[in-house]
Amino acid sequence: MAFDTWGPQDLSAPAKRQLPEVAVQRGMVLEDVQSGWVGEVTRVEKTGGMHIVSLEDRRGKTKSFQLGFGFLLEGQPIRLMPPVPRQTTPAVQAGRTASGSVKVQGQRAQVAKASRIWVEGKHDAELVEKVWGDDLRVEGIVVEPLHGVDDLKSAISAFNPGPGRRLGILVDHLVAGSKESRIAADAMTVPGAAGNVLIVGHPYIDVWQAIRPKVLGIEAWPSVPRGTDWKTGILTAFGWPHETAEDIGLGWQRLLGAVRSYADLEASLLGRVEEVIDFLTVP
Repeated sequence: MAFDTWGPQDLSAPAKRQLPEVAVQRGMVLEDVQSGWVGEVTRVEKTGGMHIVSLEDRRGKTKSFQLGFGFLLEGQPIRLMPPVPRQTTPAVQAGRTASGSVKVQGQRAQVAKASRIWVEGKHDAELVEKVWGDDLRVEGIVVEPLHGVDDLKSAISAFNPGPGRRLGILVDHLVAGSKESRIAADAMTVPGAAGNVLIVGHPYIDVWQAIRPKVLGIEAWPSVPRGTDWKTGILTAFGWPHETAEDIGLGWQRLLGAVRSYADLEASLLGRVEEVIDFLTVP
């Protein structure tokens, strides 16, 4: 018998126990004990010095709660903790550009040459600029968005390619049998294109997918249902605003902000961009 417990007791006070501390993760299903709300974690953000988690129920409705006590995970009470900081890509090494090239010291950007890199859209151009911008300024190569490749043949014809006036073109979703592959093949029939125009591409639906998922703290890019605008579907899956063009732009800036160097991008994009740069700069 434990003599130190003999006598009047406060039977209303439960025995203290240490609740397991669980770092919040996107996709886990939680129940808020106080309200009974059950939902999947779709977003975690820090605001006003507090971590807030958004839970989406089976009807698609969302409520937000402060992290801490008062949650059940698989029926067991837990203390919900902030997400584990992901391992970030090391900062760009001193003396190196974001593309991994040796940084040229004390050299001004060259005057733009006639040759150009064309990419499909603004987001492609911003990503190329962020990683390869230092290299391209040294070479005097400008990146320009096409805003789509449906009229690529006419655009190349108007550019009038030739020796010293080359084009390197990066196309989204350039895979065998795709619409893009047929457009590229037809575009290369333009007079002067042979030897002066290089069209390469990556297999992704959109250049967003060229960012490695782990850089964003996810295992893989979400699947978007057929018939749904891809960017809208991605932002919806992330639980980010997605209804306006401004929402799309802000979402992209959040993604682009996670990219620090070439190591944050998929090899299938890296190789194509480097191929284009070599084509435009090697005599």
